[in-house]
Amino acid sequence: MRTIVVLDAPSNLGLRPPAPGTVPGCYKLAGALREQRIVQRIGALEGGVVVPPRYDRGDWRAGDGVFNAAAIARYTRTLADRIEGHVRAGEFALVLGGDCSIQLGAALALRRLGRYGLAAVDGSADFRHVGNADHVGAAGGEELAIATGRGQADLSDLEGLRPYLKDEDVRLFGMRDEDEDQAELAALKIPHATVGQIREWGAAELARATVESLETPALDGYWVHLDADVLDPSVMPAVDSPDDGGLLPDELAPLLRTLVSSPRCVGLNVTIYDPDLDPDGTAGALLADLVVGALAPAWGTGLTHRPDTPA
Repeated sequence: MRTIVVLDAPSNLGLRPPAPGTVPGCYKLAGALREQRIVQRIGALEGGVVVPPRYDRGDWRAGDGVFNAAAIARYTRTLADRIEGHVRAGEFALVLGGDCSIQLGAALALRRLGRYGLAAVDGSADFRHVGNADHVGAAGGEELAIATGRGQADLSDLEGLRPYLKDEDVRLFGMRDEDEDQAELAALKIPHATVGQIREWGAAELARATVESLETPALDGYWVHLDADVLDPSVMPAVDSPDDGGLLPDELAPLLRTLVSSPRCVGLNVTIYDPDLDPDGTAGALLADLVVGALAPAWGTGLTHRPDTPA
C-alpha cells in the first residue's frame, strides 16, 4: 500500500482577474476539498501548504509576456522542492491547487529526478504560446506549452532544465471536440483524446492503453493533472471557463481511477475549481468524490496524519 500525502498549492497567479479589482477564487480549492474531509477519506498523510506570493499584475499589458511571471517562477521552484521530496521518499503526492500553473511545480520537480510523463485531464490543452497566439499572458492556459519548452525562458528554462516534459511523453484527455489546438498537437505527435473520442473508445479502455504507453522503460514514471473544467458545466459550473460538451462524472471516474492506479504514477494535482462560483458546495463535493473514488480503492485507508504531527 502506497503512502498518499496531501499538499496544498493555493496559487491563483496564472489566471486573469474574473472582474476588475478581484482575484480568481481558485486559491480556495484546497480548503473546500479539505472541508469535504478528503484527507481522511483517502487515508492520506498531511503535507502542509506551499504559500504562494501575492497576486499582483501591476501595470501588465498585453504583449508584456506572462503576467506574474517572476512570482510564478519563484513559486514553481518552491513547490518543486516539496514535490521532489515526496517523490524521492516513494510517496504519492496529491497536490490541491490552485490554477493550472501549479503543474509547472510538478513538472520541474520530476525533471530534476529524471524523465517523466504527463497525463493531463483537462477541458483544453493549455498550449497557448507565441507560436500559435498573438500574445501570451495567463500561465494557467499556457502551462503545457511552457513545460514542453515553449515560452519565455524565465518560466520554461528554470535551472537550465528546458524542457521539463518531452512532447512524446505527454497524453491529453478531455479537450472539447471543436478545440482548435488539435491540428497543432497532431502535427507534434502529442497523443490526445477529445470528449467524443473518449466516449467512442471507452474511458477505462483508453486510460489502460495510455498507462501501458507510459509504463515504458524510457520513463521513470508519470504525473496526472486534473482540471475541473474537463467536466461539463451542467455538473461543474464553478470554473473560470465553463465550456459545454465536457465529460460527465461517470465518464471521468473510470478514466481518472485507471490513470492513477499504476505504481508508476507518482502524483496527481487538482486545479481550477472556484468555490466562489459554488455557493452551495455541490460542485466541490462532486470533485472531492471523484478524487476519493480514484485514490481510495487503490490504496485503501490508513493513517490520516504523520505520527509526528497533531491530528
